[in-house]
Amino acid sequence: MRHITEILHDFESFLLSQAPKIPSFHQHYEKAVWEMVQNGGKRFRPALVFSILNALAPQLIKNAFLPALSIECIHTYSLIHDDLPCMDNATLRRGHPTLHTKYGQTLALLVGDGLNTYAFALLAKAKLDPQVKLSLIESLSINAGIGGMVLGQMLDCEFENQTLAIEQLKTIHINKTAKLIATSLEFGAIIANADSKLRKALYDFGLNLGVYFQLRDDIIDVCQDSSQAGKTTQNDSHKNSYVNLLGLEGARVEFHKQRQSLQNELENFESCIAQSLSMLLENYFKDIT
Repeated sequence: MRHITEILHDFESFLLSQAPKIPSFHQHYEKAVWEMVQNGGKRFRPALVFSILNALAPQLIKNAFLPALSIECIHTYSLIHDDLPCMDNATLRRGHPTLHTKYGQTLALLVGDGLNTYAFALLAKAKLDPQVKLSLIESLSINAGIGGMVLGQMLDCEFENQTLAIEQLKTIHINKTAKLIATSLEFGAIIANADSKLRKALYDFGLNLGVYFQLRDDIIDVCQDSSQAGKTTQNDSHKNSYVNLLGLEGARVEFHKQRQSLQNELENFESCIAQSLSMLLENYFKDIT
């Protein structure tokens, strides 16, 4: 089994080589389309795809580069839109100025739209069986679309400055964050031709992981400054978050509880999957300071 950092190193080189060529007389558009994609980030969602394939079908990892890149494009478009003044109005992302602060809101909005569409072109070009590609397209469009990530973003924005119940907050985060994380694990299972039972188990684990990931992010937003986090922090005082609803200590208690639950869930998978995911999640299971 290869170490995930080695796979991600190869993927990063691939990602940089895939910058689309878009000739036009616009001064910034071609550069801006790929700028936020190549500005780094954790590549967490592609890493989830590769972790499953590393365990189940390592010979297909290279074939999964385009599908993993499609998820990264969807994730990046969501961040570009999330940072816009009409949503979070953030100035820093992945350690760089947000697109709208550098190029203006119109270009940032349209680059996000473009990456959303381009993701499905990447899936269509993947060197995989047509039925596999169809399953990937269905999974991504459902989970990132109107009943998934977009719904979560809408609820998150609509209920600013209103206090929600903790279960309502969880519904927001399942849609806004967790479904794309779950999709990443499901992508690995689909490409590896795993059976429907394992595919569902990985998707369900991904939903729980996504909620944990958002809880972790809420704590980071309060405890770290922008230079540590690489993005605008302490910007959620008007939003529903685990820290705002539970207090910082209450959020930490929930963080530890959910972390233990995820570690218990990992033990239910066969050892190769548990080992591969544990390798990736080791740093995410550390306490936040």
